[in-house]
Amino acid sequence: MAELLTSAQMRTIEQAEIESGAVTGLQLMELAGRGAVEAALVKWPELGQGAHRALILCGPGNNGGDGYVIARRLKDRGWSVDVFLYGDAAKLPPDAKTNHDLWLSMGAVLPFDANTVRNCDRPDLFVDAVFGTGLTRPLPEALAIALEDRMMGTWKHGHAIRRLAIDCPSGLNLDTGMIPNAGDDRMPRVISADLTVSFHSLKAGHKLGLGPTLCGDVQVVDIGLTGPDAAERTMIGAAPDPERVRLVDPCFGDHPLPPRIWPGAMIAKLRGQGHKYDYGHAVILAGGPGRGGAGRMAARAALRSGAGLVTVLCPPDALQENACQLDAVMLRACADAAAFRQIVDDRVTALCLGPGLGVGAETRALVTAALEHRRGERGWRDPVVILDADALTSFADDPSGLFALTHPRSVLTPHEGEFARLFPDLAQSERKEQSKIDVVRMAADRAGCIVLLKGEDTVIAQPDGGASVHSATGARAVPWLATAGAGDVLAGLIAGLAAPETAPDLFCVTEAAVWLHCEAARLFGPGLIAEDLPDMLPKVFAPLAR
Repeated sequence: MAELLTSAQMRTIEQAEIESGAVTGLQLMELAGRGAVEAALVKWPELGQGAHRALILCGPGNNGGDGYVIARRLKDRGWSVDVFLYGDAAKLPPDAKTNHDLWLSMGAVLPFDANTVRNCDRPDLFVDAVFGTGLTRPLPEALAIALEDRMMGTWKHGHAIRRLAIDCPSGLNLDTGMIPNAGDDRMPRVISADLTVSFHSLKAGHKLGLGPTLCGDVQVVDIGLTGPDAAERTMIGAAPDPERVRLVDPCFGDHPLPPRIWPGAMIAKLRGQGHKYDYGHAVILAGGPGRGGAGRMAARAALRSGAGLVTVLCPPDALQENACQLDAVMLRACADAAAFRQIVDDRVTALCLGPGLGVGAETRALVTAALEHRRGERGWRDPVVILDADALTSFADDPSGLFALTHPRSVLTPHEGEFARLFPDLAQSERKEQSKIDVVRMAADRAGCIVLLKGEDTVIAQPDGGASVHSATGARAVPWLATAGAGDVLAGLIAGLAAPETAPDLFCVTEAAVWLHCEAARLFGPGLIAEDLPDMLPKVFAPLAR
């Protein structure tokens, strides 16, 4: 699945399957444990040969039940297995207790004690089956210390231990991707894993916050859930389901999509013929002298991504500077909001404001004029308005004034700092148990438009609850994208993809823009600077047209 489920959604799916009679909890636990062992042996094929040693730490819930199944499977392969229980065996849930007792016929279950754990022989594989989905509190101190001391790398000066986590490394909140804080000065603790096995679907915390770093390689194991709620609800490129969160990735139903389907179908110029006005006219507002670079990069991205025409509007005293650096992009002087209203006609289909524009009353007036602009007689829908950087910060003292103007054809593209200025109660420091997905959904409802909160875990949401996450981690990690101006290019890329009259749904276009932006950075590689991004787009687009 390309959906990121919450812990509650996963429990609901499992419970519905059990209540339908299609499967029992014990069967699901058996499939989970067996699948985890198979995933570990695929990642570390050397463990499939000969006898090895495992240390399995089981928790007080069903996550621990998976651990007992893993212990049995490894014992059957001739492994030596040490099993510890953090909790009381008499209080285990029924299915976990059954598997606990099955293991007792093969080996011992030792009560958790940090010193006893330390004195075990060095394992080849450590299995963290303590706390999986649903943990919202910090790890108990004794458990955290034992895990940190013994499982992070070497054991009694031996070689590295392979670390397998069931659902997620214990201590990670799998809904937020963050480590719960004790509310005092103690540093929150969690161990990392080399391999994390998730069941049926990825969870939100695998892709948010610290999740990608702590979880290592994440593999999804099929445990045979087939009920109606178990299925993926929408395919990337279609309107999102308001109750689910999807990963921005070209796949559906565990199968990759042909590039011409996604993201190819999101790029109007790849789909057919037309003249330049069929592909829209994007207008980018640039700043004054010495501050026009951000606007020019946004404009170049808009033109590269498919807008038929792109015009930069700049203050009169910046006209010569921009004229020296623009060729295919058109240029006009625009002194103020009144001039803007005279220049922007009903053939303009996309407006991008903010990059290098400056913070203050003049920018607020231009944003107001842009958001009030409508389609006119020659357009069939209102122009899209992309607001970034200074266009957002200019409303830091009056966010409600901005939200009174924004509409469904608007996209706000803040980073965390700009987001905190517009939504101070939803800032990182105020989120507590709320995930990044939760707060961006709330922000979209408040603003009445699409909100894109940038980061390695970029979250996109629209007012009806539809949301998606693009994760620039793992194989898609692009640390060199953290460079000045990259966000300006993204704003222009959205404008260019959304400008054509036949452009798809704006939310879907925004998802595609984020993915393409990352692809351009990946294709260029280390050493990237923002102005390289627009010129990488033709290479990114080439395989999408086949």
